[in-house]
Amino acid sequence: MIKTAIITISDKGSKGEREDGTGSALKKLLEKEEYSIEYYKIIPDEIDIIADELIKLSDSEQVNLIITNGGTGFSKRDVTPEATKKVIEKYVPGIGEAMRAKSLLVTPKAVLSRGTAGIRKNTLIINLPGSPRGAVENLEAVLPAIPHGIEILLGQASECAK
Repeated sequence: MIKTAIITISDKGSKGEREDGTGSALKKLLEKEEYSIEYYKIIPDEIDIIADELIKLSDSEQVNLIITNGGTGFSKRDVTPEATKKVIEKYVPGIGEAMRAKSLLVTPKAVLSRGTAGIRKNTLIINLPGSPRGAVENLEAVLPAIPHGIEILLGQASECAK
């Protein structure tokens, strides 16, 4: 099973002023696909808090996959991609491209999403939008490739599967 963390990035959610429907929807989808949800937390839209959380989960907790949701738009408080870029060692552009391509089939506003993805140590980090529907659609676009990517990252993929 892929050890997974879900982080919801929301000022209101972190203060208990908003229910986290997105984190719940992602958890349901990932559990259905047999991912092991090892960690779930709601944190505010603060670049240093987000970066510290990503570092802790990658370096200390050693989860294989971190899914963030929220903070990928145009608002001044939307800093999730910046926090992610601050901590990753390798950028994985195909994930963001695939998510936006799928979303473009639903809405032309998909081009405004700034979600990114990258690798830190043995952890894949993926930024999703904050809306439940958008987050699930985006994750579904890349979910089939994630297990193989994690296998390669952990050195577990067979040569013929690469």
